[in-house]
Amino acid sequence: MSFTVAIVGRANVGKSTLFNRLVGQRLALVDDTPGVTRDRREGDARLGDLRFRVFDTAGLEDISDDSLEARMRRQTERAVETADVALLLIDARAGVTPTDRHFAQQLRRGRTPVLLVANKCEGRAGGAGLLEAYELGLGEPIAISAEHGEGLAELYEALAARARAGAEAAPDAPPPPMQLAVVGRPNVGKSTLINRLIGEDRLLVGPEAGITRDAIGVPFRFGGRAIRLIDTAGMRRHARVSAKLEKLSVADTRRAINYAEIVVLVIDATIGLEKQDLGIAADVVEEGRGMVIAVNKWDAIADPDATLRAIRDRLTFSLPQVRGIPVITISAREGRNLDTLMRAALALSEVWSKRVSTADINRWLEAALAQHPPPLVAGRPIRIRYATQIKSRPPTFALFVSKPKDLPESYLRYLAGSLRDSFELDGVPIRMVMRKGRNPYVPTP
Repeated sequence: MSFTVAIVGRANVGKSTLFNRLVGQRLALVDDTPGVTRDRREGDARLGDLRFRVFDTAGLEDISDDSLEARMRRQTERAVETADVALLLIDARAGVTPTDRHFAQQLRRGRTPVLLVANKCEGRAGGAGLLEAYELGLGEPIAISAEHGEGLAELYEALAARARAGAEAAPDAPPPPMQLAVVGRPNVGKSTLINRLIGEDRLLVGPEAGITRDAIGVPFRFGGRAIRLIDTAGMRRHARVSAKLEKLSVADTRRAINYAEIVVLVIDATIGLEKQDLGIAADVVEEGRGMVIAVNKWDAIADPDATLRAIRDRLTFSLPQVRGIPVITISAREGRNLDTLMRAALALSEVWSKRVSTADINRWLEAALAQHPPPLVAGRPIRIRYATQIKSRPPTFALFVSKPKDLPESYLRYLAGSLRDSFELDGVPIRMVMRKGRNPYVPTP
């Protein structure tokens, strides 16, 4: 899939650093002096399995005469017009500036889709600027550190969504394959599962733990949908991971989770859901991925009802923040119930990508507040003025609250549960972020 990305923003926010990070080499000069980049620079970029053309542009200046700075700005505007998506980069440590606001307003009026990227978010220095970025009206900012390579998984997810939208708009272009990672402890049957799905011994299997070292992608189709199955190395407890090669394998597995859409966590039915399995599940939820639990070796279970009940009870107790995670019993060796597993993964992908209109969300919010109002703080109520979905994959919602720091975690859990019930969001992580201030989607008079 081919598309183009223009990196834009005011001077010295890190555009060339991000450009170099994406193309994998230092093609653009980087210095603290504003205005180092003048001409538009192009390169072939790679992020996960995405391949695209990226433009590094001059710093935006609010100048419209015939000066060098104005000509540089016109070059940047042409780059945005020809790109499939623009990345508006801001410096989170400096916060949102009047120049950022001016050009965000210009980009909102254009036809090119815009992703807001808050750079220099390493550590805690960029926290305040990241929150300020919401006022630009370009959706949820993507927090990154171009210099340190942090936040690239979130940038990948946003760019992949834009690429998919572009592919769907082109009727002749097939949709990209769904990224499905198969993870779990060593020797639970991950490679056997993939071999059985594709109908050939593509991956090495055996009784020895740790045969798989690299994350291996295997093409597959199910129900007419292209899928990329990713076999991963078994993940053991951190205390037991000592050898350098095994550490690299575990890091490779974590990257596979970061770039996956849906994760199948394979567990051994004869052992049950162990603490180590729950640790892997917590990592998947933390990354915001949809998850299906495949209980393998079900043919060896003498008391299926009691075993399944114990797994579901422990899952509900240990991961209460994600209600309704699908639990599918399978036998990878005998090929039992694998169609059910794949149908559950595809259905979960639809929920994970779900969008809810702002009007529906605010009707829900009004009913949820009426049924259970927020608590009082120092005798005064906390007011939740507005809500909107700021992204999907996973579903993420912003609440505009009068006193966000005082809203209890228990009330957020109530709202998340109510959202799940109202919009059928079981089985995927829900993220809720609180913002203080006016509704940014209402124009200032």
